[in-house]
Amino acid sequence: MAESQQLNTWEGYVDWKNRPALKGRHGGMLAAAIVLVVEVLENLAYLANTSNLVLYLSKFMHFSPSSSANIVTNFMGTAFVLALVGGFLADAFFTTYSIYLISAAIEFAGLLILTLQAHITSLKPPVSTSTNRNTRLEQADGGKAAMLFIGLYLVALGVGGIKGSLPPHGAEQFDESTQTGRKQRSSFFNYYVFCLSCGALVAVTFVVWIEDNKGWQWGFGIATATILISIPVFLLGSPTYRTKIPAGSPITSIFKVLAAAVYDKFMPRSNRNVVGTANTNTIDSVDDKENTQIQAASQDLKFHDIAAVRRPVHWARACTANEVEEARIVLRIFPIFMSTIMLNCCLAQLSTFSVQQAATMNTKIGALTVPPASLPVFPVLFMMVLTPVYNHIIIPIARKVTKTEMGITHLQRIGTGLVLSVVAMAVAALVETKRKKVAVQSGLVNSTEPLPITFLWIALQYLFLGSADLFGLAGMMEFFFTEAPFSMRSLATALSWASLAMGYYLSSVLVSMINNVTSTFRHTPWLFGSNLNHYHLERFYWLMCVLSVLNFLHYLLWARRYRYRYTRPRNHHLEVQTANRSSEV
Repeated sequence: MAESQQLNTWEGYVDWKNRPALKGRHGGMLAAAIVLVVEVLENLAYLANTSNLVLYLSKFMHFSPSSSANIVTNFMGTAFVLALVGGFLADAFFTTYSIYLISAAIEFAGLLILTLQAHITSLKPPVSTSTNRNTRLEQADGGKAAMLFIGLYLVALGVGGIKGSLPPHGAEQFDESTQTGRKQRSSFFNYYVFCLSCGALVAVTFVVWIEDNKGWQWGFGIATATILISIPVFLLGSPTYRTKIPAGSPITSIFKVLAAAVYDKFMPRSNRNVVGTANTNTIDSVDDKENTQIQAASQDLKFHDIAAVRRPVHWARACTANEVEEARIVLRIFPIFMSTIMLNCCLAQLSTFSVQQAATMNTKIGALTVPPASLPVFPVLFMMVLTPVYNHIIIPIARKVTKTEMGITHLQRIGTGLVLSVVAMAVAALVETKRKKVAVQSGLVNSTEPLPITFLWIALQYLFLGSADLFGLAGMMEFFFTEAPFSMRSLATALSWASLAMGYYLSSVLVSMINNVTSTFRHTPWLFGSNLNHYHLERFYWLMCVLSVLNFLHYLLWARRYRYRYTRPRNHHLEVQTANRSSEV
């Protein structure tokens, strides 16, 4: 009876009450579907204020356009880099289930603070009653600025924890030992992006309209209520979830391997002879068959083989073959991760300068006035159409043509996103050139009146950036999840969001660097002042285009050399078994 019950359990997984997860009861499409519904609500709450935040900071908190853009990119960057913290905690100490609930409560607290500030007039800078356009408005400072940033960064902390736990929680619901399970997991990542778009659609249309016409307190209030509702929805799926058992800090073992390898690489030769040389027979905690499989799987990065040698130094004691292999995997995927940062630097423009460009243009479609922050509706709608087409038409055709399980590889998807980001930046530069030409011809360069050019021109760059986001984000998430060691999948999946964070930070750094460099050659920097018509934004976009081309070439260098783990005689069950035996030793 005990043996039969053991065969019916998912090895390495537990349910929400920390009992062994059972096959047929835990995991599967229903559990993943509930996660997708929660993601719609979570992303709606996040984008309800983020998509329009740059205008809130400039119009109501009286920050300059460049300062507002940097605040938004820093906020979003922090939120996404904190996904690494959420993923790490889920892998090492808690579960994805627990991390989501804690993070949602933190985000709720941050949104509540922002709602109160937007509602209470005394907590915001005074509104100017002067008709003089040159009047300098009082910028939020002191306690008002502190309240703003406390609310923002509580939201960032909550969003980071959710982004680092919710996607891997959903992906863990599928049985990857079967081809059907792997295909379902791939579809999950595609529809995860689809659900991101569903939440974004409501956020950039209905909520943005509420913010612009009814007040920001209502917009923040909707976001607050939405994240609160997501918690009981998530809890409804508790009986169906299976959750990976935390296995301690995977980062510790990786640093242990690196430290041991460095020690053996640079220690004196006399000591090296005493310690010994790398020998496959000295690898700990793995039998001969597994050892052969692991070494056949990774002939590259042999520098770290010497970490698997017994040595008398305590901190450099022998690492298991499993630990060495995990370190190799992380080092292999790291260059791919670095190559995606520039893509996300381009995507950062969706929430900053692109919104400010649209705010200077004619935003009417017939009798309807469209809020500038609703521009992302174009890439969102495109992604919502493209996702099912890609998943149900393109991928099946690609599988038949290539006769492979994946059809289109993860790295091909990421590469497509990188190419589309290059096109997007070129289009953005051309559109900005046209916008400024219209400003000069109409004599409105120094005016705040809308230019006689439709904001739909900006939609072109949004379409290309949205397509790049679909291919890049879904490709990254599936790539990092499937290629990472079993013990650190949540952390690895969070690399997708960390790449977004680095992209937003890079955007802020580039703006600051460009202003510092150009100020030495001209009196006014490229991206400085309160009037966007005086900016040289088209030059900034061309620079981004050139940097994206160079980044794509760098990506090709590493992508062509990469070998997928699914081609190796290795699976996560072997990793779990090896890790268990290693802990016993």
